[in-house]
Amino acid sequence: MFAGKSHPHDDGGKRLLQKIRKASHELEGEVPIVFVDNYNMEIASLLTQGVDVWLNTPVRPREASGTSGMKCAMNGIMNFSVLDGWWIEGWIEDVTGWSIGPAPTETEADAHYDENLDAIDLYEKLEKKVIPTYYENHDKWVEMMQHTIALDASFFNTHRVVREYAAKAYSIDFRGM
Repeated sequence: MFAGKSHPHDDGGKRLLQKIRKASHELEGEVPIVFVDNYNMEIASLLTQGVDVWLNTPVRPREASGTSGMKCAMNGIMNFSVLDGWWIEGWIEDVTGWSIGPAPTETEADAHYDENLDAIDLYEKLEKKVIPTYYENHDKWVEMMQHTIALDASFFNTHRVVREYAAKAYSIDFRGM
């Protein structure tokens, strides 16, 4: 299943979506592919409740915010994502989900990053970690779902955002509250 939306001025993103849609039609009958049209907040809400793994592959370091992945965590859905945006903080390998590619380095923003490393890691982890855990180790899968809620959902939420904002903007000490 593929869903997403490019920025109105992101011509490259629009071309990529068109390419994926075309491939889904060409592979019809051979590979089951669903392309979700008109991706919006309502559809995102349904998807973040009803999937088993949230795959997120932004071009680093361009992850906008990752709020869909955070919403998935609220529902016990593990993320399988490039280490960018919120996932750098939320990721604990084999506990809250899986990373795609290596951790970013201090100089990565200035240097060219080889996205082939992400592709290789994605396929390797799908084959050796994600799929075997899902199909062969139900207890581990459920334990990871529980960790995702306990660790990520408890930290990446509106309460923390408001507290952090108030503490930083107005020098309010929330300890003991």
